[in-house]
Amino acid sequence: MSKHDKISVGLSTILNPVPVVMISSAGKDPSTTEGRPNIITVAWAGTINSEPPMVSVSIRQSRYSHKLITETGEFVINLVNKQLCKSCDLCGVKSGADIDKFKTCGLTPVKAEGLDYAYAIKEAPVSISCRVESITRLPSHDVFTASVVGVTADSYLMDDSGRICLDKANLVAYNHGEYFLLGKKIGFFGYSVASDEIIKKRLG
Repeated sequence: MSKHDKISVGLSTILNPVPVVMISSAGKDPSTTEGRPNIITVAWAGTINSEPPMVSVSIRQSRYSHKLITETGEFVINLVNKQLCKSCDLCGVKSGADIDKFKTCGLTPVKAEGLDYAYAIKEAPVSISCRVESITRLPSHDVFTASVVGVTADSYLMDDSGRICLDKANLVAYNHGEYFLLGKKIGFFGYSVASDEIIKKRLG
């Protein structure tokens, strides 16, 4: 067989790589276990609209965080870097019904910008505050469509012009059950039609 001869591999969620993110939330009553800040790891998250900015996340109906997000209509998407990767993995295999994930992982909950109940992860390089607009029920997961109501980022990611430089964040991607650091930049939007001068400037 040649390199590009195709074989059928069956039906699966094979779309990869995808961003891996830590979704933080909390219930309405802080005096209860369900009211404490919680984290779930999600690999099915994405941008769905630009003006206004909107996102979606897919979460199994059986997950502890599903109940919290449904109750409050709030959650925070926290981007994952190399330093957070092990905590990210733990938050994907343990349930918030059984442990305090912030405490177990040594992470710091901070009130999320623009939200009433959800907390962000202080140690995350970027945190995106989201307010649920709709919930679509699917056989295994519910899709939470949400508006972005606030974004915070670590100051070291900002350049002198105020532009956020995510290439400095050491972000992690999820690829078929494994975590990978983003690698070498090989292009940029529009580089296929850019001049040699611009390509040299942008890519070195």
